Amino acid sequence: MADYHQPIIIKKVKKAAHAHHGGAWKIAYADFVTAMMAFFLLLWLISMTTEEQKKGLADYFSPANVSEATSGAGGVLAGTALDDSGAKQTPTALEVQDEIVSPTAATETASPNPTSGLSTSVSEGENDPLKAAASTDLKSTFDQQFHAAAASIRQAWQAMPNITDMADNLLVEETENGLNLLIVDQEGRGMFPEGSKYPYEATRQAIAVAAPILARLPNQISISGHTAAGSVYDNPRYGPWELSSDRANVVRTILGEFGLPDTRIQSVVGRATTSPIFPNDPYMAANQRIEITVLTEPSPVPPDLEP
Repeated sequence: MADYHQPIIIKKVKKAAHAHHGGAWKIAYADFVTAMMAFFLLLWLISMTTEEQKKGLADYFSPANVSEATSGAGGVLAGTALDDSGAKQTPTALEVQDEIVSPTAATETASPNPTSGLSTSVSEGENDPLKAAASTDLKSTFDQQFHAAAASIRQAWQAMPNITDMADNLLVEETENGLNLLIVDQEGRGMFPEGSKYPYEATRQAIAVAAPILARLPNQISISGHTAAGSVYDNPRYGPWELSSDRANVVRTILGEFGLPDTRIQSVVGRATTSPIFPNDPYMAANQRIEITVLTEPSPVPPDLEP
């Protein structure tokens, strides 16, 4: 017979929770994923930018010139400023004349002349170092101003979202003759309507933003229009010479509307198809362009002179 009075024993097992390991690894992993995403985004942006845009970015984040001095004439612009209110001084006519003196002429002046007195030759020879120094200083000032102006124009163009698609059509070059702005046609993308002397609105805005920057320079400016070979004109009395001249003159008008005085314009010419960028292919669209050249010579009239 079963014993119903036997006690019933119930065992309760308590399970202890695992120790908390912390979540610091999650934060580190999130930072790693974010950094990788930013890195690949940077690679993608670099692959999508053009060479002109890359150069503009490099000019934006790097100074135009490196100087150990912190103030005064040892700065980037050697004590000058592009703004009229700065310490810039317009070069005199004597400085400009000294700049164009050839090395041969300077050597002949410094050499003794048997037919003249020795004192005269020595006196003339003492001025040659001063002339050479003035010419060097003037050229150095122009180079610094051109470099700063080129960087400002590139930044102004890059800040315009409506001309992003035509970034390859707008070029800024620093040449031996001065600062050269090129408004160039590309295949399938023109800066002017076919056969028209008036530019597209985006082209007009690109010219307009460059005008105030060019107005701060004391140099003369030359504007030339060029066309590509092979264009067909409906009017037999209106051809590449008339079109290139009219386009250059319209560009002059736009620059004048936005701050460039007429006294700064040295010449406005149309060259038709006589000066292609690619002589081996005169039919290439890039030969059709407008060139705005800031010459390496100051304006004959000081910019602060009032009539």
